Amino acid sequence: MKSTLSDNALLGTILLAIFVVPSSISGTALALPAIGSDIQASLTHLQWVVNAFNLAFACFTLAWGALADRLGRKRCFVAGAGLYVLASVVSALASDAWVLDLGRALAGVGAAAIFSCGIAILSTHFDGPARLRAFALFGTVAGLGVSLGPTLSGLLIEGVGWRAIFWAHTLTLALVLLGTPLIARDGRLAEHKAGFDVGGTALFVLALLALMVAIVQGSQWGWQSPGVLGLLVLSGLLLALFAWQERRHLQPMLDLSLLGSGPFVGLALVTVAASFGFVTLLTYLPSYLFGVLRLAPTQAGLAMLLLTVPMLFCPILAGKWAARGVSAVGILKASLLALLAGVVSLALVAQVQASLWQLAVPLLLVGAGMGLSAGLVDGLALKTVPAQKAGMAAGLLNTFRLGSEAIAVAVYGSLLATLLDGRLREGLGAFSAEPATVRGWIDSVAAGNLDGVVQGAAQAEALQAVLRAGYDSAFHGVLWFLAAVIVLLTVLIGWLVRPLREQERGALAVQ
Repeated sequence: MKSTLSDNALLGTILLAIFVVPSSISGTALALPAIGSDIQASLTHLQWVVNAFNLAFACFTLAWGALADRLGRKRCFVAGAGLYVLASVVSALASDAWVLDLGRALAGVGAAAIFSCGIAILSTHFDGPARLRAFALFGTVAGLGVSLGPTLSGLLIEGVGWRAIFWAHTLTLALVLLGTPLIARDGRLAEHKAGFDVGGTALFVLALLALMVAIVQGSQWGWQSPGVLGLLVLSGLLLALFAWQERRHLQPMLDLSLLGSGPFVGLALVTVAASFGFVTLLTYLPSYLFGVLRLAPTQAGLAMLLLTVPMLFCPILAGKWAARGVSAVGILKASLLALLAGVVSLALVAQVQASLWQLAVPLLLVGAGMGLSAGLVDGLALKTVPAQKAGMAAGLLNTFRLGSEAIAVAVYGSLLATLLDGRLREGLGAFSAEPATVRGWIDSVAAGNLDGVVQGAAQAEALQAVLRAGYDSAFHGVLWFLAAVIVLLTVLIGWLVRPLREQERGALAVQ
């Protein structure tokens, strides 16, 4: 199908909205110090500026997907973009931390609609090579958002102030709303056999909310604390009730048959592998670069660019290769192998005296592993489900993606802190006999603040050497754990997507 001017304009409208979401996730964190200084927000409130968005995003993607199949993907996309505009205005005008946290939570709800419905619109509007191109551009634009978010936010903070970030979101999504008349009305929607599954939606949101809060608060309350364990048990019970509710409802929010589709689940797990291999490093690698390798800000920025730059072209390459007949499943397997090779090689070459250029190949491999699957996996996954369930499937796919990102980042932080405690506690005893002081040092190092520990400390140079060596050792332990997770996921994904590979071979045989 040849792309027309209206097709390209529609694609541009959807992609502009898609760009805002990941740029908001990666860029808003950069504004936290300025926000805290301006409105006197506590550390907990500042953490929820980011966490409230992520929690709401993860909790509501599936609900929006189900609503889109009933009410129309265009209508829900417009509602989500409008809600995001409102939330951004609230955030920009906030003078209290709780108002800002509320605005960010509302923005997360709107972002869930943008992603779920935007992907579903692309899936149903485009077909054949045009569809491959659309999802390749989707992956590239999402990668651009992740890569450029901190840079754009930094420029706005330095030039205007932190509120300019949210005004920029407002203006960008206002342009998106102006372009939504280009989106065609939905075709045949899901048949309305019963009322909307309010009970199932509430159970799912509450279950995921309990799980996310447990993960987010685990490092503060303690992973074996009654609060965290109680939330985990509550999440499990709510999920069991949710499954029971979905089986009995005439038109459930989640058709459990989607989870019974091996190929769909296998493709969804590709996003989980990307969360463990790429998103964790995107979050925590800067602490290693600054604290252990002692790189200058410019060098650290270049290192992060090496990690993210493959996101600019790898999704396009993957789409072109698939359009030319290269196995899409094969490309996804190559992405997993690149991700694994990058993490393993980073574990082998990263050391206290390593230079930036020694890290170049591992970081490029990790970025390529993420980039080759971005977009392609979404298009392929939605192709395995009926068009009438595209919204629900897109919501479930993004629930896998966002939920696994939160879990992967939390697991990384918890494991890093645990390994640091084991490697540093005995060595730090030589510098202080006070357990509380040693505990504070370990917590600061786990947060990436190695310099703050040694400032004004006796034997600062020797203390810094111990901290750097301990962090380096813990970092390597976490990398090997990530590699093991990716290996297990790669094997499982390969087994689940076998029917898709057989279909590809059958199509080639017919040709």
